[in-house]
Amino acid sequence: MTLTVQKTFDWDTFTERFWDRRPVLYKGVDTVPFAEPEVFRAAVLGSRPPHPLAVPGNLQFLVRRRQQTRPYDYLPEPSDGSFDGYERRMADRLDGQRYALVVHRFHSFSHPLWDRARRFYAGLWERVGQPTHSVGSTMFHGSYEHSPVGVHQDRFATFMFCVRGAKRMRFWAQRPWSDPVHTVLDYQPYLASSFVAEVEPGDLLYWPSRYYHVGESAGDTPATSVNVGVPRREHRPYYEIKDLFRGTRAASSAPLFTPDADADGRLAAELPTALADAVDAFAAELAQDRFDDRATGLALRVRTAGGFWPTEPPATPSALDDDTPVRRSAPLLPAPGDGPRAWAAGGHTTSGRVGAEAHAVLRRLAAGEPVRVGELPESGRAEVRRLLEELESFRAVTRADPH
Repeated sequence: MTLTVQKTFDWDTFTERFWDRRPVLYKGVDTVPFAEPEVFRAAVLGSRPPHPLAVPGNLQFLVRRRQQTRPYDYLPEPSDGSFDGYERRMADRLDGQRYALVVHRFHSFSHPLWDRARRFYAGLWERVGQPTHSVGSTMFHGSYEHSPVGVHQDRFATFMFCVRGAKRMRFWAQRPWSDPVHTVLDYQPYLASSFVAEVEPGDLLYWPSRYYHVGESAGDTPATSVNVGVPRREHRPYYEIKDLFRGTRAASSAPLFTPDADADGRLAAELPTALADAVDAFAAELAQDRFDDRATGLALRVRTAGGFWPTEPPATPSALDDDTPVRRSAPLLPAPGDGPRAWAAGGHTTSGRVGAEAHAVLRRLAAGEPVRVGELPESGRAEVRRLLEELESFRAVTRADPH
């Protein structure tokens, strides 16, 4: 099989010829949503360790093929200034050894980067439907020999945007080995049945989820790409439930401990206290009202995030005076139903249900009108002020010049 190369990109041709069908390489795409300076800033924010001896859960760093369990000074810093500075520091620090920096949930560390990705993929969702659970994004940077996991198959249809340097992707239309394993690190015996894509800055490469693949360095110079994965197969209920209960914490009154079996090899009939607590907490979340609220909130977040959820956390709210007008800067979406209800924007939902006066203000904002708190009846100002401050923290409204 050979790779199809296109010089112009449009969603109509893409969905008719390539979506869920075969890989395609677009050269020099004008509308790439990932610019190098912004990718570097998001890489810095997305690789901050929770404390000096820990690696963030969304990050991998490898030297050659060895996974690093402590960050040391391997991660990008603001003082590097750019990927140029980071690469020079890593070349000195690692004495030229190959390395890989992988940052998952990448879009959630930069609102501008997320916003451009959301706008870019709106064209695809118009044609194939927006995913009902979250689209993923991952940044790959380094001079690594090949993808840390080796040859593998994903549950995602993948779009790879080359940001910096040159990369090579190698594909197989079917699994090239017969052994009962999911990935292969040493794939030299299977090269003859593969085909490759050589990707340069500004290029967009797409491949469907069924293709086995591995990323390779095209030389000794580090390269950077951002991959966007759209879920297409396998384990969908698992990931939707994981999204639904993201952020919940089951309170436990005992350590997670399972008593030893008795002399006959039988375990106790009752669950250990910690597991029983977790089951009770999960059951409470499944109560009809709580479950409906949680499911509605998730649907609103995913919908207003353009499929890219979770997004960057809200900013710290700032006080809003009576005279400063605010305008909508992102789509606003209400929960279904009548009466007080939540609204969502940018992947976040309001912390409380919104009453009739605030609803009227939100409808004005959604229609593109500016709003001043001082123009509203005194009785509703406190609620609307709090709501507008919260929406501003979502980056869904912006302040305009009062003059």
